[in-house]
Amino acid sequence: MEARGLHFLRQRQVLLLFLLWDVSWADAGFGHYVVTEETERGSFVVNLPKDLGLGVEELAARRTRVVFDDNKQYLFLDFHTGDLLTNEKLDREKLCGPAEPCMLYFQILMDNPFQIYQAELRVRDINDHSPAFQDKEVILKIPENTAEGAVFRLPRAQDSDAGLNGIQNYTINLNFFFHIKINDNDEGMVYPVLVLDKALDWEDQQEFSLTLTAIDGGSPPRTGTATVRIVVLDINDNAPQFPQELYEAQVPENSPVGFLIVKIFAEDVDTGVNAEVSYSFFDASEDIRTTFEINSLSGAITLNGLLDYESVKSYKINVQAVDGGGLSASCTVVVQVLDINDNSPELIISSLSNYIAENSPATELAVFRIRDRDSGENGKMICYIQKNVPFLLKRSMENFYILMTEGELDRESRDEYNLTITVTDLGTPRLKTQHTITVLVSDVNDNAPTFTQSSYTLSVPENNSPALHIGSVSATDSDSGTNAQLTYSLLPPPHDPLPGLASLVSINADTGQLFALRALDYEALRAFEFRVRATDRGAPPLSGQARVRVRVLDANDNAPFVLHPLQNASAPCTELLPRAAQPGYLLTKVVAVDADAGQNAWLSFQLLQASEPGLFSVWAHSGEVRTARPPGERDAPRQRLLVLVRDNGQPPLSASVTLHVLLVDGFSQPHLPGPEAAAERAQADPLTGPLVVALASVSSLFLCWLLLFVALRLCGRSGRAALPGCPAPKGPFPGQLLDVSGAGTLAHSYQYEVCLTGGTGTSDFKFFKPIYPNIPTQHSVNNSENSPTL
Repeated sequence: MEARGLHFLRQRQVLLLFLLWDVSWADAGFGHYVVTEETERGSFVVNLPKDLGLGVEELAARRTRVVFDDNKQYLFLDFHTGDLLTNEKLDREKLCGPAEPCMLYFQILMDNPFQIYQAELRVRDINDHSPAFQDKEVILKIPENTAEGAVFRLPRAQDSDAGLNGIQNYTINLNFFFHIKINDNDEGMVYPVLVLDKALDWEDQQEFSLTLTAIDGGSPPRTGTATVRIVVLDINDNAPQFPQELYEAQVPENSPVGFLIVKIFAEDVDTGVNAEVSYSFFDASEDIRTTFEINSLSGAITLNGLLDYESVKSYKINVQAVDGGGLSASCTVVVQVLDINDNSPELIISSLSNYIAENSPATELAVFRIRDRDSGENGKMICYIQKNVPFLLKRSMENFYILMTEGELDRESRDEYNLTITVTDLGTPRLKTQHTITVLVSDVNDNAPTFTQSSYTLSVPENNSPALHIGSVSATDSDSGTNAQLTYSLLPPPHDPLPGLASLVSINADTGQLFALRALDYEALRAFEFRVRATDRGAPPLSGQARVRVRVLDANDNAPFVLHPLQNASAPCTELLPRAAQPGYLLTKVVAVDADAGQNAWLSFQLLQASEPGLFSVWAHSGEVRTARPPGERDAPRQRLLVLVRDNGQPPLSASVTLHVLLVDGFSQPHLPGPEAAAERAQADPLTGPLVVALASVSSLFLCWLLLFVALRLCGRSGRAALPGCPAPKGPFPGQLLDVSGAGTLAHSYQYEVCLTGGTGTSDFKFFKPIYPNIPTQHSVNNSENSPTL
């Protein structure tokens, strides 16, 4: 009965097919297959590629699968051959019961593009069951005055087979009093009727024993037998009479055991024992006998078991009333089972994919079917998912739904969705079923790495140790897995490539830590820039860039260098001081520079030693050497001064310079003698005039030679553009350079650009900047930091 109910539900399916987006549906008439029951597992049913017009390899490529309505796998698909084979021995009687034909409905699902083929499998019956009577002995009580031609209905046998393999005929053994007549009912079932051929005589024979044989239509036919014992009764004039031949009752399927269904009554006008009527089921199946119970005395029919509308919707019960004299009457009770909403909707998934790549267009994730075993409003259903999720349900055909995405998903926004599919019926009370599907969004490499800063500024002290960690850069990637694994690398600046970058700095490819590969010299390279790149390991890889500026911090590693007066000349430089000089007279100016920067290059001057300590003073910030008092007659004509030049670094470095001063007469007008005195002195000493002229000539020649030497040395060649007042450079080395050896506290040898200014009316030197030899990269030195104090 359950299989027959399923069959009824299948017949309600609508085989109209719809075209939804890129989903195509097969012709509804496709797929009528037949298999014989009890065939071995792996028996051939059909070759799908031949039926579908596809290649065998296409079945696997399109993920072809077979889904039955009851979610059992009766068939399986061999992808090597494309054959559809039985997955188990099929028992038609278990699958469909007495229903004929026995149909199993299923779908063939295919992807790319998605298709559903409706199909049905008919399980063909074989004659594997013999007829069987429920009672091996049947007792008939027949009055002796029963007229010839009277008929007596006999119980029919049961045969699990159907169609031609079911019961086709009944016979009894040969006798002179009875024969068998075959009748059929409105359900197409045959049953035997015993016909009286010759009048009975109780006095001659009180009892007969006949053998009733049921024969099915199989080949070879199978049979089943029962014994019919006929008891001849003495005369009983009146048989029981039912007031109606058909009783109808309606019973809710949730009625409890013992529930009264109907009470029947038969009247017998006889008296005594012949009027005593007993009730019983007649020709009742095992299902009826286990489900219902009749009171033999009252005729009350009650429930003996639970009802299930989804299994059996109605019962037809034959009831017989027999009086004490053996006369009987029969009626039929039809019990209609009323459906109640006692079955929750079912959700049967045919195809499911829990993973989807982000940025994928609208994609099918699941195909499922819903059903409710109730009927009417109780069997109507609605299906939906929660709101505010980028998914939707599409109804493809009756009770089939497709769960799909609305559009592209972004894993970085959300990588997991828990979708709850809710199926609710329209019964009272409403019942619902929920099924949760977890959808994981897999990552694709759609996000480039991003640095935490667009630019980084790092500082490193000069004279650092090699492989010093100077800082780190960091980038993040919104992707996951290998798409988020980053590798760091160095890039030269795009517009100002830095030669030898690989020898200056390196980066850890995994952590982004930056290291200075060698000691840096502030005086050679104050700052440099480069770019770093972070590349992920996706396919294709994506990358991001950031700018890094490294500032070299100055250390006080250069002592001051005295530019004037020159200390490496072949002869010491002698300054001339007129004896008539007043206090504050500018004798000379000590000019010095420091290759360091900032306060490390701030210079101060100090007079360490002097022949006459009170005669001279040195201005601490300008280096000007001035007279502190007028020279006296007692002052020695030759004076020696030792001046100390000190920077402001920690610890401070210094240099010293020695000045030679010659006190002379005649340079100051107030001390020049008058014409008369000059004439007298010339007359007194005739050699004085020539000596003065000779001394002036030699001094002039020496001064010219010194100026020419300095001009040639300092303005001859230059690595940069010619300075004002200086000739253009020639040759491979810079001109206008003053060589300074690494003596004293200087760590390196230096060259300074020096040029005399023209047209100023002064003889001061201008010192522009140092030139650093033997260093790969030169950068301009800030004039404000390294220019001498004038």
